[in-house]
Amino acid sequence: MSNLRLLGLAFGVIGLISTFLFFRGPKWNRFNFILLSLFNLALIVVTVNPDSINFLRDLLALQEHQRGRLLALLILSNIFLMFFSFYTKARLENLRLQFDRLVRGIGVITLEKAIQLKATVKPIMVVIPAFNEAENLKELLPNIPREIRGISVGVLIVDDGSDDATAAVADDQGSMLVSNIINRGGGATLRLGYDILKKTDTKICITMDADCQHRPDDMAGLVEPLLDDQYEMVIGSRILGSYEKDSLFRIIGVHLFGRLISLLLGVKITDPSSGYRAFKMDMLKSIELVEDQYHTSELLIAAVRSQVRIGEAPITIMKRKFGKSKKGKDIMYALNFSRAILKTWWR
Repeated sequence: MSNLRLLGLAFGVIGLISTFLFFRGPKWNRFNFILLSLFNLALIVVTVNPDSINFLRDLLALQEHQRGRLLALLILSNIFLMFFSFYTKARLENLRLQFDRLVRGIGVITLEKAIQLKATVKPIMVVIPAFNEAENLKELLPNIPREIRGISVGVLIVDDGSDDATAAVADDQGSMLVSNIINRGGGATLRLGYDILKKTDTKICITMDADCQHRPDDMAGLVEPLLDDQYEMVIGSRILGSYEKDSLFRIIGVHLFGRLISLLLGVKITDPSSGYRAFKMDMLKSIELVEDQYHTSELLIAAVRSQVRIGEAPITIMKRKFGKSKKGKDIMYALNFSRAILKTWWR
């Protein structure tokens, strides 16, 4: 028996024993135990009797190849590893979604216990996700309008695990406040805000960034088409409006992603990465959101798929006033945003 076969036999025996020892007690999992046991048994059988995989070699038409059996074995093991990787990823995604529901549930229950939720919220609510944005919130919150067309406007700050004075500033400004216990990303933070508003009589939700890039003066332009029942969702577009010059790469990306989204959905969208938008709360009844970050395209794609009437309104995007952007480097942001678009579209 060659050294390679001896090594394979040793790995198979050790793997089989390890599988039994690991899963025999409280960590018992029938599927994983059977899967790993079969893998290790197959490894033992192949190393003891290499002719046992001749059928696989012949099936793959590798019988004439000098290393036909070895190649067949490598192909089979790669298929197994791919299957196991997909299975593991699916399990992890399921755990992520369960964790997401747990954290959001804790946030909603905490806020419900702290205040009379239905009596506190307004018919129009501005949801602002914030991570270490205390200085910007000091500038932003006093300028948010208290009413639009005579309808009261309230503010809900969702603190995404900040370690600065974000929560204190929100409280000082009289805004509703709920906090994630850890930093989770803008999409997960907004889902918590949506969960809270779903328990109330709020009719319209506005989302905006906490970094002073979105002007409160543009808010009425987003909400009024909803009040007139022209649309169910209005996106603030810097392309239709204006923007302070910041990153040329990012602006090029906005145009390219606008064309990509429009192509995929058959609906013309000029600014798919805009986080400044307003929509009717009823819209969320038919939409499932799961993205923790790069979430703006997810809501847009899901809304189009649910036949929500979508429009755009011109806005002005300013440069961030204080602090550094949380979006990361331009290239990585573009790659992750692309992934979110394609993942959501496919889903």
